[in-house]
Amino acid sequence: MANTAPSTTDGFVIMEHTLANGLRVVLSEDHLTPVAAVCLWYDVGSRHEVAGRTGLAHLFEHLMFQGSASVPGNGHFELVQGAGGSLNGTTSFERTNYFETMPAHQVELALWLEADRMGSLLSALDLTGLDNQRAVVKNERRQRYDNVPYGTAFERLVGMAFPDGHPYHHTPIGSMADLDAATLTDAQDFFRTYYAPNNAVLSVVGDIDPEQTLAWIEKYFGSIPAHDGKRPPRDGRTVSREPGAVLRQHLVEEVPSQALMAAYLLPLDGTREADAADLALTVLGSGESSRLYNRLVRRDRTAVTAGFGLLRLSGAPSLGWLDAKTSGEASIADVEAAVDEELARFAAEGPTPQELERAQAQVEREWLDSLDTVHGRADELCRYAVLFGDPKLLNTALAKVLDITAEEVRAVAARYLTPENRAVLTYEPAEDELADSDSTDSDSTENDAAEDVTA
Repeated sequence: MANTAPSTTDGFVIMEHTLANGLRVVLSEDHLTPVAAVCLWYDVGSRHEVAGRTGLAHLFEHLMFQGSASVPGNGHFELVQGAGGSLNGTTSFERTNYFETMPAHQVELALWLEADRMGSLLSALDLTGLDNQRAVVKNERRQRYDNVPYGTAFERLVGMAFPDGHPYHHTPIGSMADLDAATLTDAQDFFRTYYAPNNAVLSVVGDIDPEQTLAWIEKYFGSIPAHDGKRPPRDGRTVSREPGAVLRQHLVEEVPSQALMAAYLLPLDGTREADAADLALTVLGSGESSRLYNRLVRRDRTAVTAGFGLLRLSGAPSLGWLDAKTSGEASIADVEAAVDEELARFAAEGPTPQELERAQAQVEREWLDSLDTVHGRADELCRYAVLFGDPKLLNTALAKVLDITAEEVRAVAARYLTPENRAVLTYEPAEDELADSDSTDSDSTENDAAEDVTA
């Protein structure tokens, strides 16, 4: 199946093609600079994992850089960087991606490298490589989660927000026990199931000749067989909790200051409500002009930081992430009461015209910044193709956000930003940390939900 006619719906030129083995290809030609990005999304993330084998998606992302049949050891890094390119890979709840940004004349090399490991990594995978990368991932967990202030906050909040048994209950990093339990057979089965061309989208963006690029893709990827054994992820769109479920935890740890963190369940990504929620969180908690910063940091002086973030999810409710660190003698109760008061006021009144205009301008700037690079565009094309079925949605996404009204923003806040719709985590410094609580502040909570291979 093929659709080689380019789409130019008042945006980027987009060409789509599907190989006989099911690999979806998205090309976007742009000759502004002599570089190009190759981006490959596999439709597999932590939501596809089963109990007792969490962390496999992220572990396998690392294994993809361990060596393949034609490129042993660290060769993938060496060849790309030796050609003047850059590369990485990341894992999230919903996908695993790999990407290279190359000088335009080196695009063929990147395509060959990605095809080689898609088609031949299994033959090079052995217990030595598995153990090596298992140790790397375990060390990453120590450095980014277990041994830093507030490091497990995101993991704990996700575990409360999505109850046990929900496909999004655990984060991509996985548990130490499950990482230790992973066998070579587990890794081999995981690769066969998910690292197939018909479970992937490949985008190439930049200074390319589309016909030549497609010929290279056919040459290197076309002979890789499809695999039809993929198990669909469990439905995560509904969150059902048992009566009496724990939605609040208080921790006493070695942290610089008291903290209030919360995760609010928000609309699924790809919906108009999700865009309205994005604008609501921007007004309330993005930057020093936000309502929470002005109230807690500037006016009340009860916090040194206060803000909201958004984790968009398409297969489960998105998460609105609240993070506030207390100041001086202020209590967590003081901060929480002020947060609830501001959210209630916003739910009743909505944003002012000036706030909505500023929030839409901020979202627009962030969106344009993400599309300013060929890598950013390649990644977004894969995102829309994998999660929503249509890469051309990239060309209309911004207009939809700018069309959101103040009433829609108010309504989504009133419905979702309530005390009944959140999981709460509070921190209190251990006794030996109290003396240092005013001298340092840490905001190291891992809240992007994506694990990368070079971290």
